[in-house]
Amino acid sequence: MPSLNKKFPRLLPEPIRKNCSVIDLIDGTFKAYNGARLAEGARLFSEKMLLKNGLIGMSLTGALTPAGLGRAAIIPLMKAGFVDWIISTGANLYHDLHYGLGMELYAGSPFLDDVQLRHEGVIRIYDVLFDYDVLLDTDAFVRKAIQGPEFQKTMATDEFHNKLGKYVFEREKKLGIKETSVLSAAYQYGVPIFTSSPGDSSIGMNVAAMALRDSKLQFDVNRDVNQTAAIVYDAKSSGLTSSVFILGGGSPKNFMLQTEPQIQEVMGIEERGHDYFLQCTDARPDTGGLSGATPAEAVSWGKIDPESLPACVVCYVDSTISLPLITAYALSKVKPRKLKRLYNSREKIYDKLCEQYFKHGTVEKIAHRTDLASKKNRKPLRRNLAKRSIGAGLKK
Repeated sequence: MPSLNKKFPRLLPEPIRKNCSVIDLIDGTFKAYNGARLAEGARLFSEKMLLKNGLIGMSLTGALTPAGLGRAAIIPLMKAGFVDWIISTGANLYHDLHYGLGMELYAGSPFLDDVQLRHEGVIRIYDVLFDYDVLLDTDAFVRKAIQGPEFQKTMATDEFHNKLGKYVFEREKKLGIKETSVLSAAYQYGVPIFTSSPGDSSIGMNVAAMALRDSKLQFDVNRDVNQTAAIVYDAKSSGLTSSVFILGGGSPKNFMLQTEPQIQEVMGIEERGHDYFLQCTDARPDTGGLSGATPAEAVSWGKIDPESLPACVVCYVDSTISLPLITAYALSKVKPRKLKRLYNSREKIYDKLCEQYFKHGTVEKIAHRTDLASKKNRKPLRRNLAKRSIGAGLKK
C-alpha cells in the first residue's frame, strides 16, 4: 500500500493541550468518522461558503432554540453576516420568544416523572424544563401583538416574522436585555425568516384562534415559495454563490432546497443549483425520507450544482454539538462580513424574479433539461460524481 501516502494525509492527530483553541482542536484532532466530517464541514463553511460574500441560507429543525442555541450560536452568526436568510420550524421561533420576553428555562434531566411534572405545571423538552406559564404568557404576547393594525392583512411569513421581531425587540429594550431572541436579531439585521409550515406551531395556533375573533391575518404561502426562490436567484444572477447550511432536516430543509427546482423546473429560468451544501443530521439516507437525502440525490433534482458535489458535506452528528463548534470555528477564522439586509430589498428581489419568470416561464410543459455541461470557461463535467454520494468534504 505504498501509494496511500500520495493520495491521503497520514492519520496522526496532534495531542490535545491545555488552552487548545477551537481551530487547533478541530483541525488537529477531528481526523476520522463523523469527527472528520465535522472538521470538513467547518472548513467548508469558513473557506468556501463564506468566501466572496456568498449567500448563506440556514434551515432550523429540532428543538434548538429551547436549548439556548439561538442566543449562543445563531444570533452571533447573523450578527457577523454569516447567515443571510433562514427557514425555521415555527416551534423554534415560538420557543425563541421565551428568551426575548425574559422568561426562564432550566437545564434539567430527561429522567423525571412526567406525570408528576404535569401535576406541577412543568413542561419538559427532553432535559429542558420550564413552567407552564411560560407557554401561557408567550401565547398572550403573540395574541396581543397580532391585534395591531399592521398585522390585519395577508402577508408572507418573512414579513410576519419581521413585524413580530420588532415587538420582541421593543420588549427586550424595556427589560434591559439584548441579543437573546433570533426574531429580534433578524429584525435588527434585516435577515428574512420564513417558516415552511406556519400552522404547525404555537404561533400558528394563536393566529388561527385570533381568526375566530375576526383577525384579518393570513399567511401567503405562495409568496413564501416565490420570495425564497427570488433570494437565491438574485444572488446567483449577481455572480454570488448560494450555500445551504442545514441543521436537522424535515420541511425546512426541503423548503430551502426547492428554491432551485422552483427557478429551473417550474419557472423555466436557467440555473444549475445551489453551490455548497452542509448538513448536520442524525437521519439515515436509506429510508427514502427527505431529512436523510444526500446532496448527491439532490443533484438529480437540480437542487445542487453537480460541479460542487465533491465539496458537499453531511455530518451525522447532533446539531447541539456541531453548531456551537462550527460557529466558534468560523468566528475565530473569518472576519465579519457586511450585512446583506435582504429583508430591506425584498420587493426589488421579488420583482427581479417575476420579470425573468414572465420572460422564460410558460403554462405549458417546460423544456426538459439534462445538459450537465460545465459552467462557462470550465472543463467538461466528469461523470463520476456519484462516488461522493455522502459528500465526504473538501479536498486537501
